[in-house]
Amino acid sequence: MDFPLLISTFLTVFMAELGDKTQLATVAISGTSNRPLAVFLGSSSALVLASLLGAFAGGSVATVIPSDLLQLLASVGFLVIGGRLLIPLVRDGEANSDGDQTSES
Repeated sequence: MDFPLLISTFLTVFMAELGDKTQLATVAISGTSNRPLAVFLGSSSALVLASLLGAFAGGSVATVIPSDLLQLLASVGFLVIGGRLLIPLVRDGEANSDGDQTSES
């Protein structure tokens, strides 16, 4: 077992999952239910299955595409997603600053 890889993967996924929509959905479901163990088992099983699919898909793709190219594509993908999330904020900020200007005579 490659323990540094195991720990690195655990920490990365754990930090990525904190406060995301999956956790918020789990909190919402748990808040409407009086069975937190069932909610925990359902949500953790779903995360395990999604991670399993990702691990197998990643392993399959890595045999066809070099890992450096995969990392580059993932980086570009995250940059595009981040940019698309930031563009509306920048536009709203510019629109608000234009409306706040007053002319002095």
